[in-house]
Amino acid sequence: MGHKIAVVGATGNVGQEILDVLAARSFPADEVFAVASASSEGSELEFGEQTLKVESLDKFDFSKVDIALSSAGGAVAAEFAPKAAAAGAIVIDNSSHFRTDPQVPLIVPEVNSDAIAGYTAKNIIANPNCSTIQMVLALKPLHDLATIKRVVVSTYQSVSGGGRASMEELFDQSRAIFSGEEVEPKVFTKQMAFNVIPQIDVFMEDGRTKEEWKMDVETKKIMSADFSVCANCVRVPVFVGHAEMVNIEFEHDISEEEARDVLSRSPGLGVVDNREDGGYVTPVEIAGEDATVISRLRKDASAENALNMWIVSDNLRKGAALNAVQIAEVLVRDYI
Repeated sequence: MGHKIAVVGATGNVGQEILDVLAARSFPADEVFAVASASSEGSELEFGEQTLKVESLDKFDFSKVDIALSSAGGAVAAEFAPKAAAAGAIVIDNSSHFRTDPQVPLIVPEVNSDAIAGYTAKNIIANPNCSTIQMVLALKPLHDLATIKRVVVSTYQSVSGGGRASMEELFDQSRAIFSGEEVEPKVFTKQMAFNVIPQIDVFMEDGRTKEEWKMDVETKKIMSADFSVCANCVRVPVFVGHAEMVNIEFEHDISEEEARDVLSRSPGLGVVDNREDGGYVTPVEIAGEDATVISRLRKDASAENALNMWIVSDNLRKGAALNAVQIAEVLVRDYI
């Protein structure tokens, strides 16, 4: 039996990626609706071999779909998601709006798929932050093996995490610099081309940015754990693909060999870790791939029971679209 699916925010980077992933994975859908803002109504999008006409979010009847996969942003989600859920659609939301709601499950299927059952409280499931997703994929099997005490993560996040306007600004700035023209930041706080910016999202009272706060609270919610997380989030001039350098302290000793073995056997992960020039994976190589890849795995000699690792993932796929579709796959397999 097929299901009826709405993709909300279908004209955006993540929305189009969701359509691609649904088609590539042959999701059991009888009908797929592309939904976006009124300004996009009537435009056309490709879905496999089909062409979908975009429908206006303001007019869309969510009672005719089983699942709504949303990437429309927090403010939009706050308004439409409860209405869609009340109409009978199960909303899988990519924004940050519902992630800390105790009645809304926050899901990475390889980590906490059992928590999907909690969707019945509000008919809403939250998709975590892209950087959180790739990190918890690696943390979960290690935590099960040796119990994590503390995590310190520094992220190198691509501009696609900020949406299409961010990608366009990096392109325009790069071209302007090569042409000898003046660069004026509009989307970013400072020049993004050939630069790095140690700010993602707004600053909070304690000095962290909201992105850094998200990685802390979301990790604890997903993993039902209480270890400390110190996150430092940086935007880098890369179009697609997030990277993280992660330092993990454990309650118990864990060898490199044990860590490498358990990570290589864990779903959603790959290990490419050769101690030679180029024996690691970078964001450019991971773009368009489903797997999250671990490299540079090694003991941290400066702390007891500690490891370092490098984690890369396509933030538009596993960091957003793929994770949302995988949640929907569990829903249709086990719940609806």
